Amino acid sequence: MNRQQRVAATLPTPAHSPPPLPAGVEKERKSSFCHRVFPLLLLTLYAVGSVLRLALSSPFPSSFVQSSASSFSAELRQEVESLKTHIPSETNHLQAHEEHSVAPRPPCSGLIDGRADGAAATKDTALVCCDRSHIRSDLCYARGDIRTDSRSSSVLVYGAADGKAPPPPVEKIRPYTRKWDTGITATIQEISIRPLPSAAANGSSSSSSRRQAAAAAGCDVRHEGVPALLFSNGGYTGNLYHEFSDGLIPLYVTAQRFRGEVVLVVAEYRSWWLTRYRPVLERLTKYKLVDFSRDTRVHCFSEMILGLRIHGELIIDPWLTPNGNSIRDFQTLLREGFNGVVQPKPPLPESPPFLRPLIRSSHRGQCGSRRPRIAVFIRKGCRVLLNLRELARTCQRTGFDVQIVEPKRGTPLEVIHHALAPADVMLAVHGAAMTHFLFMRPASVLIQVVPLGLEKPAEEFYGEPARRLGLEYLAYNITPEESSLYKIYDRQSPILVNTSSITSKGWEEMKKIYLDKQNVKLNLKRFSKILAQAYTHVCGH
Repeated sequence: MNRQQRVAATLPTPAHSPPPLPAGVEKERKSSFCHRVFPLLLLTLYAVGSVLRLALSSPFPSSFVQSSASSFSAELRQEVESLKTHIPSETNHLQAHEEHSVAPRPPCSGLIDGRADGAAATKDTALVCCDRSHIRSDLCYARGDIRTDSRSSSVLVYGAADGKAPPPPVEKIRPYTRKWDTGITATIQEISIRPLPSAAANGSSSSSSRRQAAAAAGCDVRHEGVPALLFSNGGYTGNLYHEFSDGLIPLYVTAQRFRGEVVLVVAEYRSWWLTRYRPVLERLTKYKLVDFSRDTRVHCFSEMILGLRIHGELIIDPWLTPNGNSIRDFQTLLREGFNGVVQPKPPLPESPPFLRPLIRSSHRGQCGSRRPRIAVFIRKGCRVLLNLRELARTCQRTGFDVQIVEPKRGTPLEVIHHALAPADVMLAVHGAAMTHFLFMRPASVLIQVVPLGLEKPAEEFYGEPARRLGLEYLAYNITPEESSLYKIYDRQSPILVNTSSITSKGWEEMKKIYLDKQNVKLNLKRFSKILAQAYTHVCGH
């Protein structure tokens, strides 16, 4: 017998089983097995219960969950990419996520946003509720027999009181998105939301009910099955930045979930605003706007939202929107709106030119025969580029075709949109005109010249939003020698060497010195490095 045969002989065969263990040992083994398995079973049940609790209490609506693996992975890639490319702004982070961090979301918030947590209320039940939990804006929700009464700046909600118990309190709201700015909010028209018993619509014996019924007797215009969204067009409307940050973007955030099936009711309505933004508004509503302040007819609805939801300065946080829309979706809406507008005829020769003649570059660099274009926005009055001509030549030598853009107050936005369409780079000194970066193509470059003392608002208002939009953002912080303040104040003045000592005194002090008194003369040798960086980025894409 060889070695392999001897080893095989010693191994047990399938027909032979090991001898049975003693009864005591077998019992002890089974007990030990139970002691090991039972804790594992408890841990498994606890884990399953935790997952179920998280799923049921999630702050995100079921509609936000992507329906396919590909769409979910695309969203995840976008969020990861944003973490890699952003320099986070603590202020914007707190403002954008305040809905989660301040307090649990009120039930009314779900009704306003159309989220699942608002579906618990019966649709047939009339009600009035308000969400005042956010620092930037108040919002109210009304459902029932709703009638506008512009003469008393009221919205009457019949059926929201039972006529027996003391009536619910009258809610008052100033539907503007700068609640924290008490000075400007005080100028906004205040709207009263009055819950009334159903009997008031048919004539109650109560004198107050009769007065309310007389104020809204009948419906002059009945909007069947279409909700209303009431907001103010007052405040800082007239300033391009505020028109977008305080108005259009919050309007998009609040209204886009209706997919056009919503009537916009505008308090402090301005006709020029409708003309200016018609291409955008027509993609938010299929219906004519209602001028709440001047239209004395009684408009009747079954549902109304008063106020606008805002996330921050020129931003949309996709985690806070019912369907995950972001600022890029808003930019798509802008592009679709203004691309569909026929370009107006060129201005008459005697009119001041909006676009100066294009300055061509003969330089051949990394882009080869292609000459990228830089659009330089110029200002009048304050924060003026004092060496604009020399700057244009520097841009030309870098390899850019140079387009000087000088927008006027009445310049149609579609004209500016078409002017920016071929631009690869936008350059401007900090100010409202920077808002035009919303018209830039993805992966384009935004260069912001930041005067002294304006580093924080430059980053918060334009830097962070530009990154969220997917632009390459370059900030050029000037030195004291590049500021016109250098010739006004002593060189050791805190205004030049310790700007925070001035800006810490508040917005008015900062505005008086750094916004209203300052012009810029660029150090072109230093600034050319920023231009070279922008040129390299453009050619690389």
